[in-house]
Amino acid sequence: MELFCPFDLWRVRLVARTQPSQGWCTGSTPVRAADFLALHPNKQRTQCILFCVTEIIRMNCLVRFPALISFFLLCCGLTSCYRDGITRQVAARVLSMHGPVVFGIDEQSDFRPVTPESRIHDGDIVRTSDGALLNLALIPAALTQMSSNSEIKVEELRISKDGNQTEGGMRDRSARIRFNRGQITVLFSRQNKSGSQFAISAPSVTITADRDCLFRVQSDGTATRLTCVQGKMYASHSAQSPVAVGAGYFQQWPSVYLEPIAAAEDAAAQIDVADSLKIGNQLRELQSGWQGRGPF
Repeated sequence: MELFCPFDLWRVRLVARTQPSQGWCTGSTPVRAADFLALHPNKQRTQCILFCVTEIIRMNCLVRFPALISFFLLCCGLTSCYRDGITRQVAARVLSMHGPVVFGIDEQSDFRPVTPESRIHDGDIVRTSDGALLNLALIPAALTQMSSNSEIKVEELRISKDGNQTEGGMRDRSARIRFNRGQITVLFSRQNKSGSQFAISAPSVTITADRDCLFRVQSDGTATRLTCVQGKMYASHSAQSPVAVGAGYFQQWPSVYLEPIAAAEDAAAQIDVADSLKIGNQLRELQSGWQGRGPF
């Protein structure tokens, strides 16, 4: 009896026999279970298939066809779970800090001091005071330094993984924050082939990144300035089409200029580039020090 069971873009042909000693095969070539696991690195999905085959043989599927159908549907549902992955909310981690920094829930007055053990969740507002700074890991792919007198609101931090793995198997990372005022420098790095997205809602503009980049955003609550140091990001202002801002360019909103301006033509932009490069290196060092201390 042959059963065709699709999993993603590949198929497995199962030849079930009533005697376990006869074994089973894929296609026309007999394969041991251990060899099949070695050929297919997605262990959870493969183990589910092997378990399904074992139960088919044990139940003597030639005489219990109704039970076979029910069991096979169950296994297909389990493999679908592994295919889609598990998405969960994560909390931002404090990498380092200097000076008074507080955080709290929107519309509440009981802001608490940020400590190295603090976990910052969706809905939290973070404020740095005069002379303070905070290095924060929003998600593994997005690190930021908040300069003094700055404020952000964390709107969404999410990661998706294959199955319930705690390490590896990363499918997607996403972070979305609202930048209210001050200055932040962001290092965005996907680290591997998994999908990652980062978005900042700032006064007059929305900034998005989906590839490796290093950039700085400044705002006084009315005007916003974006300086790209490495990589590329996209900025959307009002109803206008998104503008790509590449390395070595800056853009300000509101502005009479519709296209980014070269940083080499602006003294303040040149300082922003040099300063951001130093902060980017600091964030990379802090990130490497945090690796291995447990998953997000």
